[in-house]
Amino acid sequence: MSNLLFDEPGPRARRRIRIATVAGTVAVLALLALAVRQFAANGQLDAARWQPYATWPMWRYLLSGLWSTALAAVVSAALAMAAGLALALGRLSRRRWIRLPAAAYVEAVRTIPALLLVYVVLFALPRYGLDLPLFWKLVVPLAVSNAAAFAEIFRAGILSVERGQGEAGLAVGLTPGQTMRMIVLPQAARRVLPSIVSQSVGLLKDTSLGFVVSYAELLYSGKVLATYNGLLIQTYIVVALIYLVVNASLSKLARVLEARRPGVRPPRRRFARV
Repeated sequence: MSNLLFDEPGPRARRRIRIATVAGTVAVLALLALAVRQFAANGQLDAARWQPYATWPMWRYLLSGLWSTALAAVVSAALAMAAGLALALGRLSRRRWIRLPAAAYVEAVRTIPALLLVYVVLFALPRYGLDLPLFWKLVVPLAVSNAAAFAEIFRAGILSVERGQGEAGLAVGLTPGQTMRMIVLPQAARRVLPSIVSQSVGLLKDTSLGFVVSYAELLYSGKVLATYNGLLIQTYIVVALIYLVVNASLSKLARVLEARRPGVRPPRRRFARV
């Protein structure tokens, strides 16, 4: 199945991709081997330095940070998806006074880093009497930033539904709103579900900006823990592995959902002579 953004690579392009993948893998493995060698030379791999992470109190503290990360990510995602759906419908509206502001919001917010929005909520809003609780100082800017991305995902899903589906709803007497709610949106939601999960992975990583507002998410908890026990490298390696496991699991879920979409077949390995 061809991609909307680029053509499917031919035999030569696939061969170059395989060569680049192998070369990149070898380079990464070489860097990892060099890093392990340096860690070993400086005593960072000594068992005594890793022994604290075999105890429950350490993991209980890190898992508490992971729970705070997950909570912030879930609430941010829920708000961003609700706002994104409203923006997507606004961009598809026939009324200019709705369509233009929605389009302006999406185009503007997509160019603003989430960190800048965090600084706005942290420093600018309190000057005007709006000092949010610590949790919302992280959640609000993440929701505002990701709403634009979810809006484009939902809009693409709505536009991918065949025009005849909406026309059939209108033909049986449904109003445009009922047609969108009962016929178009359910189909669009199923089609964009893998993209929603992928965007949620990025949102989960963005919760690491919580260190700016001193919100006790996973990365901030790791920073506090490393300051307390002096095991800087070990702590951040463990935190990185936790992020790796969680994000890899979500990415796997996105691929599974993509493969189970109606009309989508898993890619087959093809061999061609060059």
